[in-house]
Amino acid sequence: MANRVHRPREDAEVDFILRMSQVPVLAYFIGTWPKAIEPSRAMDLVVGAIADEYAGRLTAVRIDITRCPAATERYGITGASSYVLLEGGQTVAHGTGPTSTGEVRELLEDRL
Repeated sequence: MANRVHRPREDAEVDFILRMSQVPVLAYFIGTWPKAIEPSRAMDLVVGAIADEYAGRLTAVRIDITRCPAATERYGITGASSYVLLEGGQTVAHGTGPTSTGEVRELLEDRL
């Protein structure tokens, strides 16, 4: 995974990153239980590539559902490997994965 992806350890860190971002935020939610590990790893690869490609135009955030339950609830996340695109703190797009880099790129091209 790219170093450009933020990995907050708690909800307060998620809130801080979202407040400080001057660009849209791609937040993706991962799980650490056995059935969620492989899909979460796939999303790590996709979002890592996107974070590198859109450096300076996008903030990428990897959110562990277990560690950050308030953020998970706030964005209506019901399962691992889900993602939201936020602009000004508001959800403008969402989806579930794992998905391809191309699909995420298409989602972003209309908004960045």
